Amino acid sequence: MDLEKSREEQAGEGCLVVALRMPVRIVALVLVVPVRMVWDALVVAGRFLNGRVFRPVGRALAWVGRAVFVWPFVALWRWVLVPLGAALRWLGLVMVVVPAGWLYRRVLTPLGHALAWLGHRLLVVPSVWLYRWVLTPVGHALAWCGRGFFAVASLLVAGIATALYWTARVLVWPVAAVWRWVLAPVGRVLAVVAREVGAALGHAWRVAGYVSLAVGRALAAFFRWTVVEPARWVYRTVLAPVGHAVRDVVLRPVANAARSVGRITGDTLRSVRVTVRQVRQDVRRALLGGPGTAGKRDDQAVKGAVVSPGGRDERIPLAKR
Repeated sequence: MDLEKSREEQAGEGCLVVALRMPVRIVALVLVVPVRMVWDALVVAGRFLNGRVFRPVGRALAWVGRAVFVWPFVALWRWVLVPLGAALRWLGLVMVVVPAGWLYRRVLTPLGHALAWLGHRLLVVPSVWLYRWVLTPVGHALAWCGRGFFAVASLLVAGIATALYWTARVLVWPVAAVWRWVLAPVGRVLAVVAREVGAALGHAWRVAGYVSLAVGRALAAFFRWTVVEPARWVYRTVLAPVGHAVRDVVLRPVANAARSVGRITGDTLRSVRVTVRQVRQDVRRALLGGPGTAGKRDDQAVKGAVVSPGGRDERIPLAKR
């Protein structure tokens, strides 16, 4: 259906269109293919940067912006400005609105009534008399003069418009002839050329898209088989077994040895601490002397288990007095 349609369109077009179409499309294809390939590469790079760089950075900046700008201002508005505004509103109500209301009711309203009565007597009545006996006759006279002036002006405007019409008709006829017999045919030819160039560029752009897609897939396959698959094979075949062997042979024995050393060190420190406490109590008892409740408490505090480095509990006998 598309082939028959294109044939029908070519049959209905002129020889100029058919002669220009193929060279223009070939030139457009040669010029557009590199541009389309560069465009597709830039689109892929832009999508990668947008997904991996710009969006995380934008989210981080948005969070920082909220933490730096939004939340402090919200807290300022909620805990400072709103209470301050409420306080100022109460102060304004007490110090401005109530006195202003009292002043309006008690002072301004009576004064306004008095001024209105005086204004009616001093301004309204003289203004009505002036409008009725002075301005109205003068306005009627000016209106009669204006109607005469408008009639004369209308005659002048009609004469000038007629002269301009015939002048424009005499001057515009050559311009219309040039437009009809010269500019319009040239414009039609240029429109045909522009349409064909645009169609050729469109076809070249689509063909370049297919070429760019094929090149991109080839590069992706080449990258996968030269970099990704060898790296995956090296990880599965070499690095994973080596890592497991290192973990089982080196890291786990070292961790077990470190835990054993830690337990032995802790037991030794506890034994030393108990021994030091017993020696201190013996010295105190030798210096101060005297059995009693304090001595019994010291004996009970001194008595205890001492863990040897080999893991056995050794009981320390109390010193005989």
